[in-house]
Amino acid sequence: MRKKKKVLILGVTGQDGSFMAKLMLDKNYSVFGLVRKSATGNLHNINEILSNRNFNICHGDLLDLISIEKIIREIKPQEIYNFADQDHVRWSFEVPSYSFDVTGSSVVKLLEIIKNHSPKSKFFQPLSSNIFGGSKKNKQNEKEKFTPLSIYALGKVSAFYACEMYKKVHNLKVYSAIFYNHESELRPEEYVTRKITKSVARIFYGKQKKIHLGDIKAKIDWGYAQDYVEAAYNIMQLKKPDYFVIGSGKAYTVEYFLKKSFEYVGLNYKKYLKINKKLIRPSKNSTLAANTLKAQKVFKFKNKTNINKIIALMMENDLKLESNN
Repeated sequence: MRKKKKVLILGVTGQDGSFMAKLMLDKNYSVFGLVRKSATGNLHNINEILSNRNFNICHGDLLDLISIEKIIREIKPQEIYNFADQDHVRWSFEVPSYSFDVTGSSVVKLLEIIKNHSPKSKFFQPLSSNIFGGSKKNKQNEKEKFTPLSIYALGKVSAFYACEMYKKVHNLKVYSAIFYNHESELRPEEYVTRKITKSVARIFYGKQKKIHLGDIKAKIDWGYAQDYVEAAYNIMQLKKPDYFVIGSGKAYTVEYFLKKSFEYVGLNYKKYLKINKKLIRPSKNSTLAANTLKAQKVFKFKNKTNINKIIALMMENDLKLESNN
């Protein structure tokens, strides 16, 4: 009987990591999910797979090299997906050193461990469209110059070059994708999209009176997280390591997302919105939108879930949660 392939997913309790774990179980992998010991009480995103005999939890931290090295050395997974990082731009201004260590330096350390203990493993590193923060173009592709405007983005640029270096110098199988914003019902409440849908649900049920937001004119390329996780898997199945831009290709304002979320429950957002300038980022990205022609050509990438469907999925989830509380 053929042995199951083994996959290690770092950050398995997060939005992307939990979607990836479910996808890999569906594809009959033996899944090992890395969880920080401090996050063991925060397993709600993976509750439905905890009893799956092909799912295993490993305890470790990106900043704890000994724990990561031990796990990789013992498992020697065929595939490793790194969804563990500090992925909120605003926080990176508040804790810059920590943010850079987690998003940038930790990738070098991970790749070094793979080189020394599991060099045959394929490694996937997600990057962020924030690395194009100062772009002057309407759409960005794989040849776009990096212009980071935050510590978070700077860390992601560092991660990109680390991946390229270990791929070329040490011949590791390193794949990556520059993900544009991708949302879902699993998004943490710190993100503007989830803040909006949760607040709208609370307002609808009379639990909240106002929603406080910053720059509602900011335009963002939003996709659905599950679609992007599937793209990550497809990228890793390619014979030759490469990197791709992944996004919807369309940018919408925060105001559009807000308006449609309120319309979902038959309300006018203007009655409930309160602008708070303190919520505006210290640096503002240009309008970013993905040019995914390369991904479409190489592995037939398709953005399957449009923004209105994303809003509907998130609203249904938060309305259900608030109705039960």
